[in-house]
Formats: sequence, C-alpha cells, structure tokens
Amino acid sequence: MTFSGLALALEWNLQPAASRLAAEIQDLHEYVMILCAAIFVGVFGFMFWSVYAHRKSKGHQAEEFHEHTTVEMLWTAIPALILVLIAWPATRLVVAQKDTTAADLTVKVTGIQWKWAYDYLKGEGEGISLISTLSTPREQIEGRAPKGEHYLLEVDNELVVPVNKKIRMITTAADVVHSWWVPAFGAKQDAIPGFLRDTWFRAEKTGVFRGQCAELCGKEHGFMPIVVRVVSQEDYSKWVGERKKALLAQADDPSRKWSLEELKARGEKVYAANCIACHQASGQGSPAVKAPALAGNKFVTAEPGPIDTVLNGRPNTAMQAFGRQLSDTEIAAVITYVRNSWGNKASDVQPAEVKARRK
Repeated sequence: MTFSGLALALEWNLQPAASRLAAEIQDLHEYVMILCAAIFVGVFGFMFWSVYAHRKSKGHQAEEFHEHTTVEMLWTAIPALILVLIAWPATRLVVAQKDTTAADLTVKVTGIQWKWAYDYLKGEGEGISLISTLSTPREQIEGRAPKGEHYLLEVDNELVVPVNKKIRMITTAADVVHSWWVPAFGAKQDAIPGFLRDTWFRAEKTGVFRGQCAELCGKEHGFMPIVVRVVSQEDYSKWVGERKKALLAQADDPSRKWSLEELKARGEKVYAANCIACHQASGQGSPAVKAPALAGNKFVTAEPGPIDTVLNGRPNTAMQAFGRQLSDTEIAAVITYVRNSWGNKASDVQPAEVKARRK
C-alpha cells in the first residue's frame, strides 16, 4: 500500500486522489512528513538522552572543546543529504506539473468576481463557452433554509471533461487575482489579470469533483466554487453535441422587439444570478464593496440607461464588464428590470440598443 493509500484508509489525509498526479503529490506529502517525523524523533531523542545521561547529579563533568572537525562535517553533510532527499522528488513532481504539452483538450478558464468562465479552445468541444456560477440558493446562504449536501460547492454549469484525457487549463482573470484549484486532480494555478498561465490534469475515474477559488478575491470569495464532471468519452461526445444544440436554440435574435413584461421577467433572473451579491435583492446596494443603490438612482433611470456601464464595467470598482458574459438580450432585460423595480419607473431597453453600443 502506498503512503497515500494508507493515509486515506486512516481518514486523516487529503481528498482522495482522482489522478496519478494528485496521488504522487499525496505520496510526496506523506514521505516528507515521515522524514520530518524521523528527524524530530532523532534530534529530540538525542537531546533528551544527552541531558539525562550527562546530568550534574551523576557527577558528569562538562567537556570543553573547540572546532571539532568531525562534528562540523556531520552537521553540514547531514542537512545537505536531507535537502537532497526532499528536493529530488519535489523537483521531479513540479516539473511534471508544468508539462502541459500534448494535451487532448484545452480549456481557457477566466476568473471573474465571483464566477468562472470556461472556453473550450482545442479538441472536441471547441467553440463551447459557459459561465459557471454558484447555484446554492440565497435562502440557504442567509440561513432561511436548511443547508444542502453541497452547500457553497454547487454551480449551475459544470465543467465537463472526458476521463483518461490530458486536459490543459489556461488561466487568467478579468479583474483581480483568483486561483483555480481542484484538490482531487492535483491542479492549482493562479488566474492573474493580463497574464496567461496554465496547468493540467488527467482524471482517471468518472464522477463529480469539487474545488474552490484559493486566492482571496473579495467579498464573495467563499461563493466561487469549481465543479468538474468527468464522464466517459461516449458521454462527453454526447454532451458536446447537446451543448452545441442548446446554445443554438438559446441564441436570441437581437432584432426582436420584447415587451416590457417579458424583459422584466427575464431580467429578474439575470439580476439574481449576477447582480444581487453587490446590489442586494432590495436594490439598496452595499457600502462594503462600494456598490451604489439602484433604487431611486437617477443614473439608472436616465435615458438611455446604464448600457455602457453594464457592457464595459467601471475601472477600479467592483462593477465588472458583462459584455462578454451576457447576451444583448440578457443585458437589455436586466437593465429594464432595474429601471422598473423598487419604485423606479422608466422606459424599456431593447436588445438592438445594446448591440448598437457594443465596442
């Protein structure tokens, strides 16, 4: 049995490994822990024996010596040997973690306050994009309902990948530093604005695997889970086909004229998924993240509405750019909802208006 297998059997180690890389990380962890424990026992055991065996009550006389060559050689050679025993397997593992060549599937992951955007760039599924947002109901988060089995670790759109395939993850961020981390795969990489970094994993069994953003990224940092569903190649191909059909079916015609009630109904759902964390369900905003109140806000109700702000965001604030995340219809709907809620009263915004203002 490997170190990681023994530790997992005793239920005191890390998450069960779902990839060879994660298993090797756990083995290295146990190896170093055992080595450190052996050093601890050896050093303190020798120290306590020395104190006991050479105590004054036994009449032992202290030795006086200076520049003992053998001792100096030992306390130089032994730490150097320990360093090699740790550095060699650690370096080999770090090199393996950085080898993202020959990937079967490449996915770009963008950290956004506070969700993940996935773009399938290479391999089967190329062209698919999705936004993965926390799906735990606000009632559970606010303590108004019992917490579910996967509280704060569930999303609306899972990242789906095939089993036994090398998956390269290219990470970046749209606002602040995030970190994409799934412990069961041994995959963790910071997502930094303006930089492209990468990591990889090869899941060796099917199932659902969960992780979280591992970099403190703001008010909703704890509400930014990662869920990866690993399926068979057959099921993955089926998912790709269904996903592409669904995307075509969901594509809205930006030239369509929507009624006010239709826009408000759809906008309420978009607001709940993207805006409620900062601006609150009541539209009163949040001083903690400097999110202004939308209720009674003249900027919101003025013509033509905050289209440019929603599309492009506001630099150096928590207001992110939704132009890439939401369609013209979704942006028009959420603006219309905000302009006609909490006592606000204004005209609707049509998808064609949003499309015309995209840069």
